[in-house]
Amino acid sequence: MSTSERTYTISQLAREYQVTPRALRFYEDKGLLTPRREGMNRVYSHRDRAKLQLILRGKRVGLSLIEIKEILDLYKVDQRAQAQTALKRFRSRIAALEEQRKDVDAAIEALHAGVRRAEAFLSKPAAPAAVGAARAFEKEAKKRLEDAR
Repeated sequence: MSTSERTYTISQLAREYQVTPRALRFYEDKGLLTPRREGMNRVYSHRDRAKLQLILRGKRVGLSLIEIKEILDLYKVDQRAQAQTALKRFRSRIAALEEQRKDVDAAIEALHAGVRRAEAFLSKPAAPAAVGAARAFEKEAKKRLEDAR
């Protein structure tokens, strides 16, 4: 049997790609996968398997299902248009992810600065009045917890 004639059950594809059968049925409902039917069973072709790879890759990089469907649908019409559309979507996602990375890097730096400030503050001995207030607060918190039980 040639690779193009190979077929797969829903369980085989779900196991291979670590997705649920429900996810595969969802992709079918959205028109992304089109398995043929043998009685009540779905039979996925090698082409469906390749589409599933593209769907999961697209999801992993943050493309919407609508964007993924648009790219998949263009394969039947014009592979060059498909490649151009994919390129446009990929560049857009790269730009968005690079912007997110800047935001994440800034947040990490702000947190590091906060850690340094807190560590510097805590490295100094506490004033006696502060120690007393902290102990009183802790005693009151324990009492409330016991009363709540």
